[in-house]
Amino acid sequence: MSTAGFNSQNGTGTGQAYANGPSQNPVALQQLPGVSYGMTHQPAYNPMQPKATTSPAPGLYPSGPYQPVPPVSSHQPGPQLSSYPSSPGQPLLSRPLMGGPPPHTPPQSSSPSPGPRLPPAQATPPPPPGVSTTSYYPNPQQPMAPAWQYNTATPPMGPATSMSTHPRGPVANHMNQAASLAAPSPSSSAAYSSAPTPHSTTQLSGPGITPTSMHGYHQPGTAPPPMNLMAPQTYQPSRPAYGPPPTGPPPTMKPTPPPTGPPMANATPPPPKTDGAVAGNGPQASNSYNHVDNKMAGLTQPGPPGRHLGHYPSLPPGYQNTSAPHTTPPMHPAMQAATQPYTQAPQPYQQLPGGPGPAQLSPSLAAMSLQSSTPESLRAVNLLQERNLLPPTPVPAPTPCLPQDLQKINCNPEVFRCTLTSIPQTQSLLNKAKMPLGLLLHPFKDLSQLPVVTSSTIVRCRSCRTYINPFVSFLDQRRWKCNLCYRVNDVPEEFMYNPVSRSYGEPHKRPEVQNATIEFIAPSEYMLRPPQPAVYLFVLDVSHNAVETGYLNVFCQSLLDNINALPGDSRTKIGFITFDSTIHFYNLQEGLSQPQMLIVSDIEDIFLPTPDSLLVNLNECKELVQDLLKSLPNLFQKTMETQSALGSALQAAFKLLSPTGGRMSVFQTQLPNLGVGALQSREDPNQRASAKDIQHLSPATDFYKKLALDCSGQQVAVDLFLLSSQYCDLASLGCISRFSAGSVYYYPSYHHQHNPAQVERFQKDLKRYITRKIGFEAVMRIRCTKGMSIHTFHGNFFVRSTDLLSLPNVNPDAGFAVQMSIEENLDDMQVVSFQAALLYTSSKGERRIRVHTLCLPVVNSLSDIFAGADVQAITGLLACMAVDRSVTASLGDARDAMTNAAIDSLTSYRQSVLTIQQPGLLAPACLRLFPLYVLALLKQRAFRTGTSTRLDDRVSAMYQLKYQPLIYSMLMIHPALYRVDDLSDEGALNVNERTIPQPKVLQLSVEKLSREGAFLMDAGIVMYLWIGRNCHPNFLMQVLGVPNYAAVPENLYLLPELDTAESQRTIAFIGWLRDQRPFFPSLHVIRDESQLKPHFMQNMIEDRTESALSYYEFLLHLQQQISK
Repeated sequence: MSTAGFNSQNGTGTGQAYANGPSQNPVALQQLPGVSYGMTHQPAYNPMQPKATTSPAPGLYPSGPYQPVPPVSSHQPGPQLSSYPSSPGQPLLSRPLMGGPPPHTPPQSSSPSPGPRLPPAQATPPPPPGVSTTSYYPNPQQPMAPAWQYNTATPPMGPATSMSTHPRGPVANHMNQAASLAAPSPSSSAAYSSAPTPHSTTQLSGPGITPTSMHGYHQPGTAPPPMNLMAPQTYQPSRPAYGPPPTGPPPTMKPTPPPTGPPMANATPPPPKTDGAVAGNGPQASNSYNHVDNKMAGLTQPGPPGRHLGHYPSLPPGYQNTSAPHTTPPMHPAMQAATQPYTQAPQPYQQLPGGPGPAQLSPSLAAMSLQSSTPESLRAVNLLQERNLLPPTPVPAPTPCLPQDLQKINCNPEVFRCTLTSIPQTQSLLNKAKMPLGLLLHPFKDLSQLPVVTSSTIVRCRSCRTYINPFVSFLDQRRWKCNLCYRVNDVPEEFMYNPVSRSYGEPHKRPEVQNATIEFIAPSEYMLRPPQPAVYLFVLDVSHNAVETGYLNVFCQSLLDNINALPGDSRTKIGFITFDSTIHFYNLQEGLSQPQMLIVSDIEDIFLPTPDSLLVNLNECKELVQDLLKSLPNLFQKTMETQSALGSALQAAFKLLSPTGGRMSVFQTQLPNLGVGALQSREDPNQRASAKDIQHLSPATDFYKKLALDCSGQQVAVDLFLLSSQYCDLASLGCISRFSAGSVYYYPSYHHQHNPAQVERFQKDLKRYITRKIGFEAVMRIRCTKGMSIHTFHGNFFVRSTDLLSLPNVNPDAGFAVQMSIEENLDDMQVVSFQAALLYTSSKGERRIRVHTLCLPVVNSLSDIFAGADVQAITGLLACMAVDRSVTASLGDARDAMTNAAIDSLTSYRQSVLTIQQPGLLAPACLRLFPLYVLALLKQRAFRTGTSTRLDDRVSAMYQLKYQPLIYSMLMIHPALYRVDDLSDEGALNVNERTIPQPKVLQLSVEKLSREGAFLMDAGIVMYLWIGRNCHPNFLMQVLGVPNYAAVPENLYLLPELDTAESQRTIAFIGWLRDQRPFFPSLHVIRDESQLKPHFMQNMIEDRTESALSYYEFLLHLQQQISK
């Protein structure tokens, strides 16, 4: 690579200049779903192998009408669903491969392999007319790589290259010199603030961020601890080293004390290779922050390897922080369980002399070795015999097997969790486990406690640009060793002062080294331009169809009610565009007596009539904005215009927002049918229940994706609200949000009179949307320890380089997932770390960096890997991968692959972990719910077959699975069922002087229902209250206010507020469930005769339907496949 090319990346050379606009390279704007860093490591486990060409045997999971599962004895062997290459000399752990190459055959060069990260910046020929370029991957014409790989890259762009061709991107994630968010420069002033951030706040911290003194420190608020919280699940000598407490029937074995074997060798990881950094090539999209990042990224030789983390031989032991623990309000059991170790304020990390650090963890880990004791999480469970496996309370996230002082400061699993809480030493070991390795993130989550640091010096590794964190090693007071690349760095002079204790010489006690989640207020080096103002543009469909739905009244009233809560400052701007067959702009310039409407009818060549007065300062023009919102619903009340020129309206909005960036909120009620981006209906209602593969899951045009990429380049995100009673081709329209880091809100059958429950949901969602905090012009980078790499991302974003996600807007309700592989053996490491850094501009115009760091142990045995499996995280990642597989291959392939994932992991457990072979379908206790969750996915709206499902409903469900944080998507996969006609105060929570009952979670089976009872099903975005035919009259009268069953109204969606204890308990419980999520689930009260009863029954996952197996039949199918 030429020097000029490298220098231009750093902003200093004669290469291509950076511009605040779309990249000049059309190829650079293509979505890169995953980039591999090399193919020299162990072939990855691949459950998504394309099916063999032989016809399926009866034993395969049927996608058509129900076929009885034959008994084991008469089962005919069918073709293998997937194969797993293993390294030479290792036994093959899978079923014999039929109809395909032998397992050790090297991949042929004809199959896609990683090509260049970005092709040279030359003109890209347009695709042939018949080829759509709008699939999830850039080149749908290219044959897919061997299906759905857990640990290798998805097919890159460009022509396939031979296996010997090395990619031209960085060799590994942690060594990319041009791959971090930005670089600081040392200075001298620091201040620390840790103001609690309320859940509903619209800004990141209180006003007390600016310190009154040079080293001001604001202590977090304190309050009594929440009630009914379980003890943290951290390692204690008196209990098994892994896993949550036993659930269901008590285990027959007693916990064995930890073994006392000899400790492992205290190996120190090697210093990083200095030749590993290869600069990316080709011009990059604007605002990539790469060149800013390298001002301090000098490459000097690492110092001597250090062994101690925070071990200062000459220093006295650190002091204890005596502040009282803070409070978060009592939470939904699922969230409460997920945050058990994190319910107290961050405690100082005690790095006492001789205390364990990542470089000397082996004695602690040896004491926690699982070789000679069986923890609860590995207890063998016979799924065919143990009926009641579902715990009565939501499943907690497993606790990594780390020393207690490390675990105490580890990242909250609601923010950052891994599918495997014990990382395998090698890729081959991961392949044997047959489980996916990935991270699930909720990086901008509303946090009740967020330490905020104001400092002119942000301490980062000079080599890999990792932010200093609790898991680095201090060799002495002046040097620290990076926990990702192991480079030794100097401690800046300013960092020697600790603002918490007002003392000098204790860098290991600074807040950056005490908190796994922290936020920095960034200095000017982290800005490419002055921080943008908060800019909001609303694009509204006003066609006849839109006016009929009545959504315009709700929108205008909601914005009027909440306009003062819109996040921003004195610079906040706002604008409006309406459209039907023409585009309408609104001049809101200060000085006008009323808003002025300007109509542009030339939709083929759109232009802005008065560019300077269409986006106006909200504070200066608030009265005009309010006048417009009051008059808009009446303005189009009698329109007969039925056409929709959405594409032209989006182009106009893009032109308006391009100079500043901002948020575009689009409201659409029908299929766009005029001008650019016009679509035609692709749905055949007769095929909705087809058992064959579902068509049209991919976009019909690339117009919306291309426009989204243009928006992303100009820091514009697009949020889409789709309110419709007819097909709108969400698969095409959704691209405008997917690739611009926006959100999709979907309200099927929306009508202000006929569907009041949807109206209520829209109102509540809109209030949250308008008032929640927001980050502008954001980028996020995820780094991991040397030897590991990230290759595929899931969520709404644009991948700007191999590991940099472009997020023009970031919101607190967005989740992300990444898949990882192990590039190099991790033999000499005891722990690995992952760090997500989110750089954004707050609505107040501050440049901020939020950093999350997660530390996990490295293990060398399959039993340890299984013991640390996080079944919900695995299910969430599997769902993301299945969505991609459905679009790039077929729904049938994705369904088979999910079934294979359950078969393969249980096969691996049986063959490699179980010491005593027993009959039955055996699973480790930590994975006992995995087959149930896989069956739930197969019956979920996104993936089900044989049941009538509207195409937009299916695509919407797929978007939710890819975009929702795990804790919310799990309710959509496996709803929670409660009996609510006998609620009591026993075990109840006390929240804000309200008593919240805590009924048990029931299995999703009709056998758990009773005609004498009432049952609440919480399915995430919808709730059903099912009333039994013989329900006790007392409940009907006290809760529903009706004398008998026949008097229950047909479309009841609001519970009356009655002055009875039963009513107050029921309303309190439902309200408390709703408060735990950022979106509003509508409630439907249903009887046996209700039209919605089939929707309720479809969520009874454990029961058999005409087109799907029952849970027991599914288990028999798994057993037949495993015993082949």
